[in-house]
Amino acid sequence: MKHVTSLGHIAIKVKDLDVSLEYYINKLGFPEMLRLHHEDGSVWLVYLRITDEQYLEIFPGAENDRAPGWNANGPNHMCWTIDDLDACVAELKAKGVPLLSDIKKGADGNRQAWLEDPDGNRIEMMEMAPDCLQYLAIERLREVS
Repeated sequence: MKHVTSLGHIAIKVKDLDVSLEYYINKLGFPEMLRLHHEDGSVWLVYLRITDEQYLEIFPGAENDRAPGWNANGPNHMCWTIDDLDACVAELKAKGVPLLSDIKKGADGNRQAWLEDPDGNRIEMMEMAPDCLQYLAIERLREVS
């Protein structure tokens, strides 16, 4: 769609808002931007800043204890582009954040490491390689347009 400029936000539903905010704010370092409330004053959602134009929305009150598994319908994981994956992973390990995988090279040629939040939402951290499949595909798309 030609008018789309970016992915604005990802929204997740969590079982325990306080546990999730502890993880995303204090472990991963995404600052809280704002909260929206229901008419009764209870929290409807919390916005966390990923970048100035990309956000993570966290909704409390999930009905399940964990996100759906790898093969379930719907979103499979979040992916964050990382400028220095080695430094990022070192910081996460120093904060006691467990990884699902150490750094490895993905099928697309990029370096990646994986973790999951307290609700089991999977997160890919990806350091883009200059010659990755995505960049090569973008070049091909630009040649035809």
